[in-house]
Amino acid sequence: MALDRAMRLRGVGKRYGTGLMVLDKIDLDLAPGEVVAITGGNGSGKSTLLRLLAGVARPTSGTVSGRPREVGYVPEYFPDDDSMSALSYLTHMGRLRGLTTKDSAGRAGRLLDRFALSGGRNTPLRRLSNGNLQKVAIAQAVVVRPRLFVLDEAWAGLDVVAHSVLAELVEEVAGADGTVVYTDHRQTVGATRVMQVVNGSLIELDAEPVLVTQVVLNPPADTDLDQPVALPKSLSGAMSMAHDGEKVFVRVKRAEADQLLLEVLGEGWSVVRVDEPVAVALGGDS
Repeated sequence: MALDRAMRLRGVGKRYGTGLMVLDKIDLDLAPGEVVAITGGNGSGKSTLLRLLAGVARPTSGTVSGRPREVGYVPEYFPDDDSMSALSYLTHMGRLRGLTTKDSAGRAGRLLDRFALSGGRNTPLRRLSNGNLQKVAIAQAVVVRPRLFVLDEAWAGLDVVAHSVLAELVEEVAGADGTVVYTDHRQTVGATRVMQVVNGSLIELDAEPVLVTQVVLNPPADTDLDQPVALPKSLSGAMSMAHDGEKVFVRVKRAEADQLLLEVLGEGWSVVRVDEPVAVALGGDS
């Protein structure tokens, strides 16, 4: 790692009010070019750690040094009551970060086109769906290319195209010697390191990637879709499952996908599609 240009946390702790320490004695080095996934259970302190990294919260104890000037932060919750249009908002954010109005508007427009924002550039933020609002949240973080890109559950609610765009942006920032740190409860795609928050401490996990694919299925015709849909009990390879209308989305290791398909077909399920596999670094909550 390029430790001479690393961002460093030393003995960092965070407490809210007079409560217990959410994080305690965190040591972490983040080098240019790294993509670091932060995993952990709900309430473990992942979002708190990201806020400390982005500089939107201060540590109760310890020190944070080496944070670059250009920080792009995608919070878990993005304000949705603004009457400004998506383009105006992003242009304003670019100007606040030192761009001219022309350059900022151009960069903002290209990002919105790239994300294929539904409704167009001039749609007020308050009228955007959650998925399209999330696209604006990501765009505001990269309207000026960050040296530190911090994303809190940024994949939530995105469509397939936007998923790909976000993955490209992560690669572009890291490829330009920026540092990317993110948390997402479903995946740790593209991470060079995986860290887990456990009992307020930070431990490093194995980031060796495996190929994971998504299988889209239709359950048997007599399935009651008003009740939770369960995969056949014989299946052991499913990593996660989501239910949307009549379709069931299953994530499975590519090496186990064929067996899963054979078993669901034998149980009367039908296959809608099998997506291309992606490399996933398996963390503690994948």
